[in-house]
Amino acid sequence: MSEKRFHRVLLKLSGEALAGEEKFGIDPVTVAKICREIAEVADMGIEVALVIGGGNIFRGLSSSAKGMDRSTADYMGMLATVLNALAVQDQLEKLGHPTRVLSAITMQEVCEPYIRRRAERHLEKGRIVICAAGTGNPYFTTDTAAALRGMELKCDAIVKATKVNGVYDKDPVKHADAVMFKQLTFIDVLQKKLGVMDSTAITLCMENNVPILVCNMYTGDIKRMMLGENVGTIVQGE
Repeated sequence: MSEKRFHRVLLKLSGEALAGEEKFGIDPVTVAKICREIAEVADMGIEVALVIGGGNIFRGLSSSAKGMDRSTADYMGMLATVLNALAVQDQLEKLGHPTRVLSAITMQEVCEPYIRRRAERHLEKGRIVICAAGTGNPYFTTDTAAALRGMELKCDAIVKATKVNGVYDKDPVKHADAVMFKQLTFIDVLQKKLGVMDSTAITLCMENNVPILVCNMYTGDIKRMMLGENVGTIVQGE
């Protein structure tokens, strides 16, 4: 087997991915499939932290656009990410991987509070750490939370796992002629508005020189990318 490329990574999953074909809620079969991909990475000896969105349950930004107070909507979205984190934790532990959910909003009955040093210690002990409830603040997306936690936990890379194979010039689901990029700079992403992650997350990664890897979450590409194989899209500095 090839040598692993990274020691510690932050894996960002969209909440919608957990819904599978249902488009809403949590599909246990889909969650199990995604967790098997995550488990393969952890089995390589790579320390894994996760940030999961909540769009399969509640999306704060779209609700605020319909008249709900933005802060209230965002807090509701943060709670949705905790539900997703618990579902993923349950499945990972069934696969034999000790997992800890650390929430930016304190709820001691179901998970630990997010404390950076505690999270680092869990990772050092081989536990998969799921960082829930975003940053704990409204007006910040889970993309930004992923970038922030990636910096705090000294991760070698941010891995964004999606339903497609990488970053395209347009939506490959809607456009058959969409072209996938193999490599991009942070400036390219910002200037072309490619939607890899939101601009705050991209800027945070750029300023701290942490690459973003974008790949398919269902096809084993996460593991292959960890081994340095030429799959997905890499976003990095000049």
